Amino acid sequence: MFRKSIFRYCKNLQKAMSHQNIDYVRIMHENGYRVTPQRITILDAICAGERHSSLGAIYARARKQDAQIDMSTVYRALELFQTLGLVVSVDLDGHEKGYEITKPEPHHHLICKKCEQEFDIDSQTANNFYELLRREYGYEVTMDHLVLSGLCPDCREKS
Repeated sequence: MFRKSIFRYCKNLQKAMSHQNIDYVRIMHENGYRVTPQRITILDAICAGERHSSLGAIYARARKQDAQIDMSTVYRALELFQTLGLVVSVDLDGHEKGYEITKPEPHHHLICKKCEQEFDIDSQTANNFYELLRREYGYEVTMDHLVLSGLCPDCREKS
């Protein structure tokens, strides 16, 4: 819903995922939420992750910055950030969610179940898959952050 407007200040998200590229202050204020030091710390902790970060990893990074932050604060902030479109979440392994800062364009991943390496899926490939689902099943996919898990070529070869 805010996808285009939040990246008004985006310079190069390929080099760094950062909430500094998002007008998060405006988005939170327009939706009636305060920008608190804890929320900024949690955004910093999300950005510090390489890709998708678990709740535990975000919590650990946030605690390094502010020892007073508790797990429930991080969890509630992540829920809020998702609602506002600042953060997206994915099911990493069926047991845990991963979080990352929303990018300006839809993006998709393959995640290896064994080595946990992430690979980006070209948007055109995902769009072709969505079109196939529409043609074959009459189903229109509305998600813009697809994550598929399996085995990467290296791990598959080792198996």
